Amino acid sequence: QVQLMESGGGLVQAGGSLRLSCAASGVIFSSNTMAWYLQAPGKQRELVAAMTSGGIPNYADSVKGRFTISRDSAKNTVYLQMNTLKPEDTAVYYCNIEFAGYGGVWYDYWGQGTQVTVSS
Repeated sequence: QVQLMESGGGLVQAGGSLRLSCAASGVIFSSNTMAWYLQAPGKQRELVAAMTSGGIPNYADSVKGRFTISRDSAKNTVYLQMNTLKPEDTAVYYCNIEFAGYGGVWYDYWGQGTQVTVSS
C-alpha cells in the first residue's frame, strides 16, 4: 500500500505564489511517474503537471510558464511551484503516483487533496 501526504495549499491573491509538496511512502517501484491534478467544483479531475522518475516533465497548456514541477526521487517527493496564480487556478489539487509492479500490474494512488484558492 502507498500513502501520499500533500501540503502547501491555501489562500492567495491573484498574481501570488504557492508551493505544493507531496511525499509518498510505502512500496514504490523506482520507475514511476508522480503528478499533480486539479479538480474544480463541478468539473472533472484534470492533469496539471507530471514528472517521470527520470526527470521528464509534462505540463497542461494552461500552466506552462507559470507552474514548475520537480521531484526528489530518492525521497519519493514531488513539488509544484505555482507562480502568477489566477482565480481560475482555484481547485482541489491532488497528488498522484503510478507505476508498473511485478508482472506488469499497474498501481495508481492518490492523495487526499489540498485546497488552493486564488482571490481576485
